[in-house]
Amino acid sequence: MKITLIDTGKRFNRDWIFRHLSYEFSTGHSYAITGPNGSGKSTLLQSIAGAIGVSEGRIGYDSIAPEHIYRHLSLAAPYLQVIEEMTVTEFLRFHAAFKPFLPGRSAAEIIRLVGLEPAAHKQIRYYSSGMKQRVRLAQALFSDTPVVLLDEPCTNLDADGIELYRRLIPEIATDRVVIVSSNDLQEYDFCEERIDIRDYR
Repeated sequence: MKITLIDTGKRFNRDWIFRHLSYEFSTGHSYAITGPNGSGKSTLLQSIAGAIGVSEGRIGYDSIAPEHIYRHLSLAAPYLQVIEEMTVTEFLRFHAAFKPFLPGRSAAEIIRLVGLEPAAHKQIRYYSSGMKQRVRLAQALFSDTPVVLLDEPCTNLDADGIELYRRLIPEIATDRVVIVSSNDLQEYDFCEERIDIRDYR
C-alpha cells in the first residue's frame, strides 16, 4: 500500500491548518505526525483517512478509489465512539463482520492480549476510560488492514496500558503502513519518519 499526498492543504474558513504538504507513506514503514495541541495533527490524520476532504491538492491510495479507502484502514482515537451497550466480545465480533481480524487471531485471544479478559462479559458502558481505549486499540491494531492510523493512542491509559501499547506495536506493524498522530514521544518513538505539521503552515 502506498498513500501519496500531492501539494495538499486543508483550511477551515480562512484559516489554513496545513498547506503545500507532499509526502509518501509506504508499506513496512511507520510515521509520526507531531506538533503541539491544536496544531492540526488530527485534521491531517483524518484527511489521510478520507474522513474529511482536503481543500487543495490530492491524496492517492494506489489503485483504490478514495471513497473506498475506509475498507483498507483502521483507526484508533479517543474521540471515536464504541457501542457501549455491547460487551467487548460482542463488539469485536460485530466489528470483525466488516473488517476481519489478522489471520489466526480470535476475539477471545485479542481480548486476552489487551488485558480485558476479566471484563469480557461486561457491557462497555461500565468500563473506565482507559479500558475503553484498550477496546479502540484492539479494534484498530488487530484488524486485517494494510493501514493503521493511531491518534494519541495512549490517551487515558495507565502505565500498564502504555506498556501494553508499546509491546503490541512491534508485533502488528510489520508489512503495514502505521501513522501515529501525537505530541507524546512514548507514543511514536518507534516511528522511522516524523512530520512536524508546523512546517506546513
